[in-house]
Amino acid sequence: IMVPDLLLCLSFGYAAALKPTCLSAQFRRPGDYIIGGLFPFGTDTVNLTARSEPTVVVCERLFVDGLIWALGMKFAIDQINNSTSLLPGIKLGYDIYDSCFEPVVALQPSLLFLTQNGTTGIGVLCNYTDYQPRVTAVIGPHKSDLCLVTAKLFSFFLIPQVSYGASSEQLSNTELYPSFYRTVPSDKNLVEAVVLLLNKFGWNWIATIGSDDEYGRGAQGLFLSTAVNHSICIAFEGLIPTDLTDPEAKTQLEETIQLINKTNVNIIVLFAFIQPAQALLEHSIRMGLSKKVWIGTEAWMLSDTTASIPNIQNIGTVLGFIMKAGKVPGFQKYVTDLFTSVKQDKFCQESRELNHLTNSDTLGTPCQQCDHIGLQDVSSVLSRSQIQPVHVAVYSVAYALHRALGCTHHACPRASIRAWELLHFMNTFPFKVNGQSFRFDQSHGTNTGYQLIFWSWKNGTLTHLPVGDYEGSLYINKSQIRFHTADQKEPTSECVRHCEPGQFRQRKGFHLCCYDCTDCPENTFWSPKDSSTCTPCQEHQWSPARSTRCYGRSERYLFWNEPLTVALLTLMSIITSLTCLTAALFFKNLETPLVQAAGGQLNLFALFTLTLLSLSCCLYIGKPSDNLCTIQQIVHALCLNGCFSTFFVKSLEITLVMEFPRCAPTLLYWVTQRRAWLLVALCLLTECSLCFCYLRLGADSLVSDYKSLPTEVLLVCSTKSWLAFTLVHGCNGCLAFVCFLCTFMVQTSGKKYNLARGITFAMLIYFIICIFFVAIFATLKTVLRSVTQIGTILTTSLGLLGSYYIPKCCIILFKPDLNTADYFQYSIKEEPEEDST
Repeated sequence: IMVPDLLLCLSFGYAAALKPTCLSAQFRRPGDYIIGGLFPFGTDTVNLTARSEPTVVVCERLFVDGLIWALGMKFAIDQINNSTSLLPGIKLGYDIYDSCFEPVVALQPSLLFLTQNGTTGIGVLCNYTDYQPRVTAVIGPHKSDLCLVTAKLFSFFLIPQVSYGASSEQLSNTELYPSFYRTVPSDKNLVEAVVLLLNKFGWNWIATIGSDDEYGRGAQGLFLSTAVNHSICIAFEGLIPTDLTDPEAKTQLEETIQLINKTNVNIIVLFAFIQPAQALLEHSIRMGLSKKVWIGTEAWMLSDTTASIPNIQNIGTVLGFIMKAGKVPGFQKYVTDLFTSVKQDKFCQESRELNHLTNSDTLGTPCQQCDHIGLQDVSSVLSRSQIQPVHVAVYSVAYALHRALGCTHHACPRASIRAWELLHFMNTFPFKVNGQSFRFDQSHGTNTGYQLIFWSWKNGTLTHLPVGDYEGSLYINKSQIRFHTADQKEPTSECVRHCEPGQFRQRKGFHLCCYDCTDCPENTFWSPKDSSTCTPCQEHQWSPARSTRCYGRSERYLFWNEPLTVALLTLMSIITSLTCLTAALFFKNLETPLVQAAGGQLNLFALFTLTLLSLSCCLYIGKPSDNLCTIQQIVHALCLNGCFSTFFVKSLEITLVMEFPRCAPTLLYWVTQRRAWLLVALCLLTECSLCFCYLRLGADSLVSDYKSLPTEVLLVCSTKSWLAFTLVHGCNGCLAFVCFLCTFMVQTSGKKYNLARGITFAMLIYFIICIFFVAIFATLKTVLRSVTQIGTILTTSLGLLGSYYIPKCCIILFKPDLNTADYFQYSIKEEPEEDST
């Protein structure tokens, strides 16, 4: 048994040994208009599941808060009866019963309130307009569960019912509960305050627990729907049992604590009444739950029962909201005087006589335990209990009566007022209580705001320290809050850690608001307007990883000042120079047998086209354009064709001499001397026609490639039609193939120079270069595409020069004795070698 309960039992036992009082006789009084009251005098009932007959349900333990609330109603009515201006000449009576926090218990007095005045029966009528029930209005009950049951009864008869504690949002539905009112804010306002509190401290990874009743389920449901819209992630949500006598209740509480431990949250929001909250806190302490920040409500925060749990200080920090309620002047003195009066025989005799006038003995005494307690048993609750909601509830009915009767400040006409007639005046008119103005809103509620309370412990004594308030907006005095952490500052409880600029939130697990911080990839950027994703840069822009902005792409092509370009230009200069020197040497020795045998003047033309081919490398350097892209392949093909056409003429000549000697005298006429130039011109003309087709089918064009390079836009000449590309270069391939076929099998005497071998090797080198070129050129999409084309041109030029012309230059320069007509004259048959002896 708990210490406070033990002390309370001892005090009750001591009081019971003394003479009983008549406090239980103070809850009924006759009057012109009776106001019913439903208050929780008791808390524990017998096991309802074992109830086999509809007998009276008895509450076993006194709930002191409920007693104080009931005395608050009595005090308010006594004040009104003593007032000379509110209801002058009118006397209000009251009939107060125990609700015991149980619908089964609350229904019985509710049915009594509905009985026809002066009887114990409820009339069954077609029209209840003139029906006069026992009470004019009802104050209570306290819990939402009970109100949802009783409000339907009273709403059918349109009897005003004003609750001083029910906060369920369901009760805001005026279509279902047209006669229900309350003097406390709805849970919707409380939830908004809790969410603002969490946001103020940056807590977005929390657990929420509710008692398994209308208050807990309703408040938790509202909280869950509101939290999602404020980026608060619910790591755990659960309900705890309200029936602690259930054998499974302990197991359910233990499982709840274990699940909270697994989530590693530091914040727990608890919507529960005293008993389930007490059980949860006790299990938390017993199971060694680490210190947390507990956010509660006045349903359990202000209770001495929860504050007196052994080692309660070890749960961590307790913050919560309680309704803003002013003090009720004179109430404590009224209760003190009443506890003195109930000990007097004369006062008790008068009270019992007044009770008999109410004709309410049907249900017996509402609070039998009340006769065995003294002022010392209620003093602690009396000092902190909020009476104003009860006080305002009674006054709201009194002001409605005042207006319905048409009272003045001096007198009230005596008239028969039906209960439903009060509703109009309760809906539309404000009223003042102790100088403070109140008015029911469209949902029949009042919103006085909330106070943020901190459990402040000093020397083992608890103080409910106000550290903020909420009236639409939340104010917190953080300097007054001492958290359980080592530095006494607020702990962190975040599933979503604050991401750095350039990082976006990526959802993890099944929690909708639980994220990892992930760097924005390349070519995307992070914007504060949308922190949940990265925005792609525009096509002409780029960005590095984890960027907050995009940058313009620089153009990329083969620049003139690049080291690679300089190296290629140097190689081009060497090859061009070598070609020019070869041409000069051939020109100087034009009439010699070697030059004449190699092709004569055709060599000079071939070397000229090779020089142009080498110089065409410059077309691939610098910023490209559509025109440059178009002429690159044309210049390449025409220059190469000019060179190959001379080889073609020479190959035909060699084939005729070596393979068809009988036909040679006749046919050599068409491939030698000036007629050879006709074949060269024909080859060039054919290539020109193919270049025209190339232009018609689709010449290469400039393309801006934004994908190949991360930070630059690649300006590259793209092949639009591979058919056109094949046509323009296919002619040269065919010439090379014919030259190769005409020369690779040709044999000469060992004493003669083999001209065919040079052409064969030249063509073979060309084929090898083409194979590598096509394979590389078709796949490359970077600046190396231009390098590949330049490399192909230079290697082709060098290959042709080295395989055909350079060997002849070596003979001219280093072996002039071989430069004779006999050495370079064709022979049909191999001559027999002379005997060395």
